[in-house]
Amino acid sequence: MKIVAVANQKGGVGKTTTSVSLAACLAEKGVKTLLIDLDPQASASSALGFEEQPGCSLYTSFIGEGNILSVIKTTTYPNLCVIPSEKDLAGIEIEIAKMDDNLLRLRQLLEPLRRQNEFDFAIMDCPPSLGTLMTQALAAADSILVPLQCEYLSLEGLSKIVGYIDRVRDAANPGLHIEGILMTMFDARTRHSQSVINEVKEHMGDKIYRTIIPRTVRLSEAPSFGLPITAYDKNSTGTVAYRALADEFLSRQKKSQY
Repeated sequence: MKIVAVANQKGGVGKTTTSVSLAACLAEKGVKTLLIDLDPQASASSALGFEEQPGCSLYTSFIGEGNILSVIKTTTYPNLCVIPSEKDLAGIEIEIAKMDDNLLRLRQLLEPLRRQNEFDFAIMDCPPSLGTLMTQALAAADSILVPLQCEYLSLEGLSKIVGYIDRVRDAANPGLHIEGILMTMFDARTRHSQSVINEVKEHMGDKIYRTIIPRTVRLSEAPSFGLPITAYDKNSTGTVAYRALADEFLSRQKKSQY
């Protein structure tokens, strides 16, 4: 099982949309996928139709009172499972500080999943902050997928997340690497979006995905119905884009076994 963190400390860049949509598209292709919602706002959970419930998240496992395997929920979509989130997960900031193994806690919790090897990929939706949960995710992940909005202000955020990745790699996870940079909310009507993409290409080279996610109302509507975009509108431009991303994502894995 390969663990991929979908992370960006800036909010509103399509992080949760990407986590849910990529997981759904991978599952649609027959790839066994686990979506892990690490954001206390539980947006990824609600986007798959899960209502917030106490004890449904990784919180109890973090504090040593539950088994991670017991919080995995099946979905109505073949090959797709989820570990939902809840607001109590925000309390991890305090609980982790009391632990000796605080930096590697999530990595240790995920070891049974690696050994069980029931899933091909675990996609982690991280909170939009450089806090404890983000650090835990990066210390546990094999790689990071960074969604980046097609706006110049996002470029500052990119340098921050890259620097943070470097620090976590040095401190706890030497194998950590950037899986790819995904450009989101692309507006074909403006030159601005394309110029941002060109600048990111100059700095990140082949780390940037060829697939670009367009700005579309259907992508923003789908979560309010508790549906991934593949179920909400299977022929929308957003669906087509995320299916293309899933293809490109899998093609990048051919160099290593998952």
